[in-house]
Amino acid sequence: MEFHEDRYRQAQRPKYDCLLFDLDDTLYPLSTGVATACRNNIEDYMVEKLGIERSIIPELGNLLYKNYGTTMAGLRAIGYDFDYDEYHSFVHGRLPYENIKPDPVLRSLLLNLPYRKIIFTNADKVHAAKALSRLGLEDCFEGIICFETLNPIHKSTVSDDEDDIEFVGLSTAQVPATTTTSSSQIFDIIAHFAQANPSSKLPKTPIVCKPSEAAIEKALEIAHINPQRTLFFEDSVRNIQAGKRVGLHTVLVGTSQRVKGADFALESIHNLREALPELWEADRKSEVGYPGKVAVETSVTA
Repeated sequence: MEFHEDRYRQAQRPKYDCLLFDLDDTLYPLSTGVATACRNNIEDYMVEKLGIERSIIPELGNLLYKNYGTTMAGLRAIGYDFDYDEYHSFVHGRLPYENIKPDPVLRSLLLNLPYRKIIFTNADKVHAAKALSRLGLEDCFEGIICFETLNPIHKSTVSDDEDDIEFVGLSTAQVPATTTTSSSQIFDIIAHFAQANPSSKLPKTPIVCKPSEAAIEKALEIAHINPQRTLFFEDSVRNIQAGKRVGLHTVLVGTSQRVKGADFALESIHNLREALPELWEADRKSEVGYPGKVAVETSVTA
């Protein structure tokens, strides 16, 4: 009899332990204009702080984003050095945060989900905290895995490790806040892709970020997350596909059309209950909130 009860209890165990959420364009819609403003600020930074010709920025920015996950990671890869806090302050400091409105509907959905809930964003901690505060969701998550979590120090060089997840080099405080880089040190990525058969390899970036599988695995390790028991919510197809490759269950947000690598697809995060009713069927305590403001970085522990 005891054996059968044991099997029954195992059968009732929820499929998921943790819900891992991207932030920008996932928890609030693209229509806020925040992403467009961010892209414009990045382009202005490249011109004003790095001295890059504005005429090449559309092509350069596209190549960096496509090949490195973020423009910032790409800029570091091809040879530009700059202070990370200064970059984030410039790029995020002028965003139209007033366009991000409180979302009581999403807040109610999240508080009634009886699972660990964690933010995983490429953005810095100041931006993440500000966006969550604007949404009214700052106490809905156990913690935030952000830029500083995966890049605790300013690495001057890429480590020898192929996956580049070893934190070596100077601390941010030791790196001068300079954006001066000799043009002879810059890898010409536009010329590289203009070749019919590029002979050289692309340089690696010292920045750890999505969609790198190493970055996702590092985030899971830091937060003590089992990917096979975790749902990953993202608006980026390539981040979804990278998450799938490391074993996460995946939910593409922003479209109802599933793509390769996505287990589910939601037009909006508000469609959560309709698309994934099983999340509410688990016989577990509801109204899971976290006291005070959300924790950041390595405070995300099991």
